[in-house]
Amino acid sequence: MSRPGRDDSPDRLYTLTGGRSRSAPDAPFDLVTLVVSECDPTPGMQSEHSAILRLCRLPTAVVEVAAELRLPVSITRILLSDLLDAGRISARHPRSAAAHSVPDPDLLEQVLVGLRNL
Repeated sequence: MSRPGRDDSPDRLYTLTGGRSRSAPDAPFDLVTLVVSECDPTPGMQSEHSAILRLCRLPTAVVEVAAELRLPVSITRILLSDLLDAGRISARHPRSAAAHSVPDPDLLEQVLVGLRNL
């Protein structure tokens, strides 16, 4: 049994990406980056781009998009870069654990003192 994406002809993958083998260096996509569609597919779009826009109506991780499209992650990143450059999707990294941490106790104490002085 073969893995998804392994049966794809290299010619097909080359055609999907227009010959590119890497996404833009400033592209924010890693495996857990969340992607959200900013518009609906339009007539004449590349079928994979349309599929991505439909898949990402709700926040979806890059790895999930690749799995649904049955494409390698590297190819999916290139397609996502195209859509990001066109303003058709937005991407953000999930919040890290540090974002949910408790604020500095000294800062909280300063706020409490300030409130008492009111």
